[in-house]
Amino acid sequence: MAREPTSGHPPGDVTPARSSAAEVADFIARMKAVAPHAGAGAGRLVFALDATMSRQPTWDMACALQADMFKEAAAIGGLAIRLMYYRGLGECRATGWIAEPSRLAGLMTRIDCRGGQTQIAKVLADVRRQAASAGIRALVFVGDAMEEPIDRLCALAGELGLLKVPAFMFQEGHDPEAERAFREIARLSGGAWCRFDPGAAGQLRDLLRAAAAYAAGGREALARLARGGGSATRLIEQMGR
Repeated sequence: MAREPTSGHPPGDVTPARSSAAEVADFIARMKAVAPHAGAGAGRLVFALDATMSRQPTWDMACALQADMFKEAAAIGGLAIRLMYYRGLGECRATGWIAEPSRLAGLMTRIDCRGGQTQIAKVLADVRRQAASAGIRALVFVGDAMEEPIDRLCALAGELGLLKVPAFMFQEGHDPEAERAFREIARLSGGAWCRFDPGAAGQLRDLLRAAAAYAAGGREALARLARGGGSATRLIEQMGR
């Protein structure tokens, strides 16, 4: 796998119930009330996204909100992010580990959507490889479709579960095949699934910020939030299955 050069050029090639806006807002509000543990910011988060043509209508909005997530992660303290995306005919790219929000946001502006099928298996396989050496705390995936053999994805998700790397699968829209796959990937990895509506900037922003906060604060912080109910309870229940 080729990685994104340190100069900041585009990344290198890489071969339950529905949550409402109110519940997401409640979750992020409670998440922000929890102080991260000392040293928690040393964690690493893989942030992967579907950049195929179906996501073009909301891509610019998503880029801006993903930049907010990078800033949130930096505010929490030292979280390093590996950005991944796939698009086109077999194109799947990844950066190295980057901690500077401005650099990550700059990389996002260089990505445009191109027609092609999903490559979720490549994302999961890369996370599995990275987990053995990089100390990954979580995978965050944003997408709207699934066009691959689901058993292959489930096998990889199960391996992430054994490695204690939960996958947070954030689904844009209502595709039933994507929902079935994303839910199962989340369950097998020990993560969680959540849907946001196309064009719902507030929903996606809150989900991404919550994911960054979890990666920095860990499961213990999430368990503390769950005692207050709301979305935190639903999320921790999914992670406990």
